[in-house]
Amino acid sequence: MDSSKNTSVRIVVMGVSGCGKSEIGTRLAEALQYTHLEGDSLHPTGNIQKMQAGQPLTDEDRADWLLSIRDRIKDARLPQQGLVVSCSALKRSYRDILRTGDEDVFFVHLTGSKELIAARMRARPGHFMPVSLLESQFNDLEPLQADERGMQFDIREEPGDLTAQCLRALNMASR
Repeated sequence: MDSSKNTSVRIVVMGVSGCGKSEIGTRLAEALQYTHLEGDSLHPTGNIQKMQAGQPLTDEDRADWLLSIRDRIKDARLPQQGLVVSCSALKRSYRDILRTGDEDVFFVHLTGSKELIAARMRARPGHFMPVSLLESQFNDLEPLQADERGMQFDIREEPGDLTAQCLRALNMASR
């Protein structure tokens, strides 16, 4: 981002499980010198157990989790602190909840094929989200709409290149 401007933004790196939200979120936060919040860390134990058992979360399961993330976004907005959150934000209604914390939140939507993402999920040991839930994630996914502040980015790009693309988009959006 343009360091000549004092513009701290709240960013949500979104997409289905396994698309690279945590890695890109961490890289963006480091580049911008912002705090990175791993949205999964706010899931209640029941949600984690449900996903580990191969059961997709419902809107009701996600409600308190989304409100917790919204509150973190709001807490960063008030003092104009930068924040990068890794959060699936699969549905428009979920993003609408997050926007109540900051109407100017910028969504970085990481996109890729089911095959590529499934391969990545199989390669990450110890994560609570099984590959068997990927189909339900894609079924729930509602891509960013024209009236939502953000952009889509293709995960076939190398993480460094993808991060640079995100930073350029953020810079353009802040002008």
